[in-house]
Amino acid sequence: MAVKRITRRWLVNSFGVILVILAALVIAGSLAVREYYYGLVRQTLESRMTSLSAMMEAYSNDNSADLTNEIRSMVANFEDKNRMELMALNGRGVVVITSSGFQSSEELVSPDYLEAMTSPSGSGVHRGESNEEHVMSLSRRAPVVSEDLSAIRLSVSLTAVDKQIGIVILLIVSLGLMVVVFVAVSSSYFINSIIAPLGAVGNAAKRIAQGDFQAKIEKKHDDEIGDLADVINYMADELANADKVKNDFISSVSHELRTPLTAIKGWGETLRDAGAGDGELIKKGMQVIIGETERLSSMVEDLLDFSRMQTGRLSLIMSRMDLVAELSEAVLMFTERAKREGLALLYDEPDIFLTVIGDKNRLRQVFVNILDNALKYSDSGDSVKVTAAAQGDFAVITIADTGIGISQEDLPNVKAKFFKANSTRRGSGIGLAVADEIISLHGGKLSLESTEGKGTTVTIQIPLSTKAGGE
Repeated sequence: MAVKRITRRWLVNSFGVILVILAALVIAGSLAVREYYYGLVRQTLESRMTSLSAMMEAYSNDNSADLTNEIRSMVANFEDKNRMELMALNGRGVVVITSSGFQSSEELVSPDYLEAMTSPSGSGVHRGESNEEHVMSLSRRAPVVSEDLSAIRLSVSLTAVDKQIGIVILLIVSLGLMVVVFVAVSSSYFINSIIAPLGAVGNAAKRIAQGDFQAKIEKKHDDEIGDLADVINYMADELANADKVKNDFISSVSHELRTPLTAIKGWGETLRDAGAGDGELIKKGMQVIIGETERLSSMVEDLLDFSRMQTGRLSLIMSRMDLVAELSEAVLMFTERAKREGLALLYDEPDIFLTVIGDKNRLRQVFVNILDNALKYSDSGDSVKVTAAAQGDFAVITIADTGIGISQEDLPNVKAKFFKANSTRRGSGIGLAVADEIISLHGGKLSLESTEGKGTTVTIQIPLSTKAGGE
C-alpha cells in the first residue's frame, strides 16, 4: 500500500505537473508557430501592397495618365498572380477586375475592405473563409476614390501555410510526447529504485518486529536509501544484543531469586522438623532466613528503583547531610561479610565532614551497591580499600579492590542496564546502573577504572554544599 501511495503521489504531484507544463508549452508553441507563419504571409502582403500603392500614387500624380485604365492594366498584368490574387474595386465596392480575370456585380463586404474604407490608415487586413477556402486579404484605399475606383485588394490562400503549420505543430506534439515517454521511463526507473529498497526495508522491519533479529538488508547504493539500510541493520544488531542482554538478565535474576528462596525453604523445612529443643539450630536457621530475606528485599528494591529510573520516577528527598556518616555505615554493614569471605576491608574514617545536599538513603544505597560489587568480584585474600576526601568543590569517594577486574572490552558497558561483565558471579546487572543514575541526579559523576586480573577502582564525585564550608 505504501508503494502504491508513493506511485500515486508521484503521478499526481510530479508527472501530472510535468504533463500540464508540457501541454501548456505545446499549446503556446503551436500558437507561436501559427502566428509566426501568418505573420510572414501578412508581411509579404504588406510588402507587395506597398509597392502597388506606390504605383497608384504615381498614376494619380500623373495628369496625363488615365488612373482607372492604369489600375486595370496593373491588375491584369500582376506578376504574382500565381501566388496571390489582386483585384480592383469601384466606388460601390464591386470587384471590377481581378488578376485572374474574375468580375462580379456584387458588392464586397469583406471586413478588410470595410476597414480600409473607414480607417484613417486606409488599410485593412482580414483572415477568414472565402469560397470554402482559408484566405488572408489585405485592402488599401485608392489615393483618389471615384465611382470607377475605390480600392485595391490582395488575397492569398492559406491552404499551403496551414499545412505547413500543421506539420510543425505535429512535430512539436511529437517532441512533447517523446519528452513525456522519456520522463515516464526515467521516472519509473527512479521510482522503482526507491520502491524496491523500501519494500526490502518494510519486509526486514516486519521480520525484526516478529523477533527475527538476523534479518538484514543488502546495501546496493551509497545514498539515503543505503543509509536507511545501514540504520535498519544497526537497529537489528542492537535489538539482538538487547534481547540477549534481556535473556541473560532474566536468567541471572531467576538464579539470584532461586538461591535465597532455596535457602529459606530448606531452613524452613529443617526448623519445622527439628522441634523446639534445639535452640542453637533454630537461632542459626533464623539468621539464615533473615539474611536471605534481606537479600531478596534488596534485589526487589533494586528492580523497583530500576523501573522508576526507566520511567523517570526515581525521586530524591534532598537535605544537607554528612557523606562520611553514610559511607561509614555502609562499610560497617560489610565488615563481617568481608571477614567471612577472607577479604580485607580497609577504611580509615576521615575526621572531617563532607557536607553535601543529597538523599542520604539513596547515597547509602549507592555505597552499598558498589561495596557489594567490590566484595562479589574479589576472591579470598584480596582487599577492598575505601577512602573519602574533599577535592576542590567536590567530595570524592573511592572504592578500590584487587579482585578479578574488568576487561577493556567490557569496561565501557558496565554502567549499562542488565550488563554483567562476569556471568560466573551473582548479581542482576542493574545495581551499578541505578547507582550511576542516583549520582547523576545529585549532579555528580561515577567513573570506573579497571584492569583485568588486577582489580577495579570506582570513583564518586558529588558537589559539596556551598553553605557547608569547612564545617
